[in-house]
Amino acid sequence: MTTTGSPRLVSVAVLDDYQQVAFTSADWTPIRNRISIDVFTDTLGDEDALAKRLHDYEIICAMRERTKFPASLLDRLPNLRLIATTGQRNLGIDTAYAKKKGIAVSGTGGAGNSTLEHIWALILATARYIVVEHNNVKTRNPQWQTIIPFGLSGKTLGIVGVGRLGTQTAKIAQAFDMKVIGWSPNLTPERAEAAGVGFAASKEELFKQSDIVSLHLTLSERTRHIITAADLAVMKPSALFINTSRGPLVDEAALIDILQKGQIAGAGLDVFDVEPLPMEHPFRGLSNVTVSPHLGYVSDTMYEVFWSDTVDNIAAYLDGQPKRLLQ
Repeated sequence: MTTTGSPRLVSVAVLDDYQQVAFTSADWTPIRNRISIDVFTDTLGDEDALAKRLHDYEIICAMRERTKFPASLLDRLPNLRLIATTGQRNLGIDTAYAKKKGIAVSGTGGAGNSTLEHIWALILATARYIVVEHNNVKTRNPQWQTIIPFGLSGKTLGIVGVGRLGTQTAKIAQAFDMKVIGWSPNLTPERAEAAGVGFAASKEELFKQSDIVSLHLTLSERTRHIITAADLAVMKPSALFINTSRGPLVDEAALIDILQKGQIAGAGLDVFDVEPLPMEHPFRGLSNVTVSPHLGYVSDTMYEVFWSDTVDNIAAYLDGQPKRLLQ
């Protein structure tokens, strides 16, 4: 008499689920009896600790770029066969090297306009000093109004990176009667006109003229630290600096220095060199900085698509037909 054992359950790790939404945003029922799954709500930055934690998993679900997967880490994960990342790209994964090692990397779709919404939420919160005055009211400060908000009408918004998000940001700025100028490494006057922004002939010109500078570039080796100390030094003392793209686009030490010295009015930041932001980081203590914890892409509708597509991608892998593969 022959007996058949239980089918092998494929080991799955869900990483960096800060808000514990992986199971509430999607229906895992179609694959639940085929996988053994562990959820981690913290981010490990140490490669040795990561390699130890992830050593046994065949499938790893990555939330955007919260955990990085360089070649050195991939070499230490002998059982890994699928990285199911959220979003349509993930520069934190060495996708080419993963492919060489036979590790599939799948992505997901997206939904809504959460990043655009957050760009303007951060611009307005910074310009209107919402957080400062919120804290004054909540802590029962007897002084009813303490700061004069920064009016947008008639001011100049400088957009660094006039792609899809930069163009959309410019359209909203015009509703506030702002002048908009743009600069990026490959921007031409014709492309600027098509996007509805004025053409800044140089990065220096944009930083000098702008009352608010907002970044909308993709991070690459070419754009890393594209915003330098020299750029920040020519900003108006009354100007605001906004970054909702990626922290390493900016020389962070230079930005900290100029804010500590009060040489610009303030900054609104959603992204940082190291995330989560270290507890003792200077940005946590600067009164002229409004911060959010990389919320630009986060929304309920976005999570629903991220995790539903992730479940679908895992099912496709289990069936031997991986889909939505990133190149």
